[in-house]
Amino acid sequence: MKTRNLGKDGPEVSAIGLGCMGMSDFYGPADDARSVAVIHRALELGMSLLDTADMYGVGANEKLVGRALEGRRDRAVLATKFGNVRGSDGSFLGVDGSPEYVKRACEASLRRLGVDTIDLYYQHRVDADTPIEETVGAMAELVREGKVRYLGLSEAAPATIRRAVAVHPIAALQTEYSLWSRDPEDELLELCAELGIAFVAYSPLGRGFLTGAFQSVEDLSADDWRRHNPRFKGENFKKNLELVEAVQEMAREKGCTAAQLALAWVLAQDRHIVPIPGTRRIARLEENAAAAEIELTSEELERLAEIAPKGIAAGSRYPEVAMRTLNR
Repeated sequence: MKTRNLGKDGPEVSAIGLGCMGMSDFYGPADDARSVAVIHRALELGMSLLDTADMYGVGANEKLVGRALEGRRDRAVLATKFGNVRGSDGSFLGVDGSPEYVKRACEASLRRLGVDTIDLYYQHRVDADTPIEETVGAMAELVREGKVRYLGLSEAAPATIRRAVAVHPIAALQTEYSLWSRDPEDELLELCAELGIAFVAYSPLGRGFLTGAFQSVEDLSADDWRRHNPRFKGENFKKNLELVEAVQEMAREKGCTAAQLALAWVLAQDRHIVPIPGTRRIARLEENAAAAEIELTSEELERLAEIAPKGIAAGSRYPEVAMRTLNR
């Protein structure tokens, strides 16, 4: 597996990481045994960056990742997040970036993960009611205490990122980025390059849509959150399927899968970008990992830019309420 640096002063990580969210939440029934096998295979393939969060499965995903890392901790760069608060029933209770909550959340994550130190600790969403300086200040204390190695932000606005960096170095910014979510190109990618921050691209396969696996919303399980995502609904689904078909056609010509082509495109955008596709299947994991070896020519990149220009996706990234928590 090829590697990239997690920020100018951060650790070396695999060029493609593994997003673990869907193993425990949002994308249908969980299968912990199969998911642990996927994580083990990821580590065998050299996919060192594992991404979870305290809200995924209301703590269940952190426990799962922790179990999978028993005896393998030294092979992983472990990332988790805090800030999105959920009730025990899974209800969303808001965003909390207060210093007191930062410390409580970190202690809880350490217990669930069964580790002494979190390699990369993200603020999952920016708390509009707490100055970023206070939140990052509390996160920096965790670094000084040895509980966290590096700090990250997720879905933060450019001005917020600059204010955060003035308090403590930020190793990574995690934001959605793919062929159908190209908003980070407006300012974020350039800002991260300027400040020496790695850009961790979540949902680089468009929540699975860009793989071509879905031909209708009925292909999703009844409890799959994507049924409520605007891009998976009604006419938006049909419109977005046209993009997928164009990507699939180019992938066939290239001799790879649509997923591999989409991941290779993300990797080709800049050396400081690390995509973290998620999967619960070893075959898909191996397919994703192989994308790190695919090189795209300038002509192929130009063609993909024509196939998927900025703003091509029909529908917003999230429902309206969730959209209000982005870019703060």
